Amino acid sequence: MATLLRLSLFYAIPIAFLSGLCFAADPAVSYDFKLSYITASPLGVPQQVIAVNGKFPGPTINVTTNYNVIVNVHNGLDEPFLMTWPGIQMRKNSWQDGVIGTNCPILAKWNWTYNFQVKDQIGSFFYSPSLNLQRASGGFGPFVVNNRDIIPVPFGQPDGDIILTIGDWYTRNHTALRSSLDDGKDLGMPDGVLINGKGPFRYNTSLVPDGISYETVNVAPGKTYRFRVHNVGTLTSLNFRIQSHNLLLVETEGTYTVQQNYTSLDIHVGQSFSFLVAMDQNASSDYYIVASARFVNESLWQRVTGVAVLHYSNSKGPATGPLPDPPNDVYDKTMSMNQAKSIRQNVTSSGARPNPQGSFHYGSINVTDSYFLKAVAPVTIDGKLRTSLNGISFHNLTTPVKLADQYNVKGIYKLDFPSKPLDRPPKIDVSLINATYKGFIEVVFQNNDTVMQSFHIDGYSFFVVGMDYGDWTENSRGSYNRWDAISRSTTQVYPGGWTAVLISLDSPGVWNIRTENLDRWYLGQETYMRIVNPEENGETEMAAPANVLYCGALANKQKPQEQSSSAITISRVKLRLLMTILWGVLAYFSILC
Repeated sequence: MATLLRLSLFYAIPIAFLSGLCFAADPAVSYDFKLSYITASPLGVPQQVIAVNGKFPGPTINVTTNYNVIVNVHNGLDEPFLMTWPGIQMRKNSWQDGVIGTNCPILAKWNWTYNFQVKDQIGSFFYSPSLNLQRASGGFGPFVVNNRDIIPVPFGQPDGDIILTIGDWYTRNHTALRSSLDDGKDLGMPDGVLINGKGPFRYNTSLVPDGISYETVNVAPGKTYRFRVHNVGTLTSLNFRIQSHNLLLVETEGTYTVQQNYTSLDIHVGQSFSFLVAMDQNASSDYYIVASARFVNESLWQRVTGVAVLHYSNSKGPATGPLPDPPNDVYDKTMSMNQAKSIRQNVTSSGARPNPQGSFHYGSINVTDSYFLKAVAPVTIDGKLRTSLNGISFHNLTTPVKLADQYNVKGIYKLDFPSKPLDRPPKIDVSLINATYKGFIEVVFQNNDTVMQSFHIDGYSFFVVGMDYGDWTENSRGSYNRWDAISRSTTQVYPGGWTAVLISLDSPGVWNIRTENLDRWYLGQETYMRIVNPEENGETEMAAPANVLYCGALANKQKPQEQSSSAITISRVKLRLLMTILWGVLAYFSILC
C-alpha cells in the first residue's frame, strides 16, 4: 500500500501541471482482459471455449473518437496468444496491431498491455484472437467507436443499441480444427451458427435439439434500435434478416452509408454492419432473428442456421412457423453481388471530423502502384496442404518485422512479393510488399478458389471500387465507382470473381493483408505491406513501446515477466501507463502553449 501511495503521489505531478494547460488531453480508457478456457454448450455439446473475463463472447469496448485505449491482456490459456483489432486504424502505430508479423506472442500465463488511439474514426468493429485458429473457439467481442458530441450523426438518436455477434461454429475446438488442417483435411461443414455465443431457438424439432440456450432481444413497440451485427465466424458467409422487419443500413466498418432498406443482407466473414430497425409490427407473436449459411448447398447446410428471438414487450406469444425465406438466387448468381454494389458511401455526412466524408475525392487521385493478388484453392507444397497469394504461401515470422528492422537483424523476411502471379510452382516463403509511403495504390483480389472469401487489410480503410465475376483485366477499370464507393476494411471476393480496392498509404508501419477465412489464413494466405517514410523524424511513426516483447532472433533480450495476478501488480501497471500518457501529453502541450 505504501508503494502504491508513493507511486500515486509521483504520478500526481503531471496531473497538477495539466490543470494549467491551454488544451485538454484526449481521454483514456482502460480495460483488463483475462483470457481463460471455460466449458460451454452453445449447441448442446459441452466443449472448451475461450472466454474474456469469464464471458463468451467477451465484453464490449466502448469508446469515442480520439480516445486512447489501454487493454491489458492476461493470457490464461495454455498456448501463446495475440489480440488484434480489425478495422481499428492505429495510425503510425503498427506495434499495437496484434498479429504475428508485428508482435511477439503473449506467452501462456503472461500479460501484455496494448496502448493505442482510435484517432479520426467512428463505427462498429470487433476484436479477436489472431493466432492458430483461436477465434474459432471464442476470445472475440464488440468494439464500438462513437462520434464526439460536436459531430452530427446522419440519423436520429436510436432508442437503444443492440450488438449481435454471428458466426458459424464447430463443436470441435480450435486445436482439433488445427489438427485437421495439419493432416491435410478440410474442416467440413460447421455444426451450427451462434448468435451472441448462443445456439438456435428451437424453430424445428428435428434440426434443433431441446434444451439449447438461445438469445432473446427485448424491445419496445414504436421504438427504433441500432443493431450492430458482426460476422466473427470461421469460414461461412451468413445472410442476416429479422422476420417482418426492414433493415435500414446506416454504417459499415466506420463509414456512414447511403441509407437503404433491405429485407436481408449477406454479411461475410470479418464484416460488420449497422442497421436501424423500427419496431413497427403488431406483436401478435415474437419474431425470428436469423443468420443462415450462404454460397453453399443450403439444403444440406440447413442446420448451419442461427436463430434468435425478437421479443416485443407487448408480445402475445412465442415465435412459431417457418423461418423467413433466405434469398432465392438459384437462377441469379449476381443477386448478392448487386446487393453489395448497392452499398455506397454517404458523401454528405461527417465521419469523425467536421467535414464531409466525400470531400476526399479518391477518384481523381493518380494511382502510383497496382497489385494483383490471386488466391487459388489449397494445394500441396512440400508435402503440406497450403494456401497462397500469387504463388507464395506465407510462413509465419518468428521475429516480427519491426523488431528485425530496429535491431538490423538480417534474413528474417524478403521485400520481393510479386505484384502479380508468377509463372512457377507455389512455394512457402516470407515475402512482403515493399509499399511506398504516401502512395495511392490499387489492389485487385482475384478469387480463383471454390469458396467465398473475405479479405482484410490492417491499419487502413480502403475504397471498394469494383467487383465482378470472371478474371479481372485492365478494361475492368472502366467499371470502377470513382465517386461514392464504400470505404471499409474487409471486403468479400466472390468465388471465380474479383474485387478491386484503392488505398491511400498515409500510415507507416508493417500492415497485414489476409483472408478472414480462418482455414485459408492458417494455411498461409496472407502477406504484409512494409511502409517506410524515408524522411522519418520521429513524427510520422511511433517508436517501439517500452513494454515491447522480444522473440525469435531477439529472444535473449526478453526478461522474465513477473506474474501479474495480484491486485497490487495490476495497479502498478495501470499507474505506469497513466504516468506515460500524462507525461507525454504534458510534453506535447507545453510545446503548443
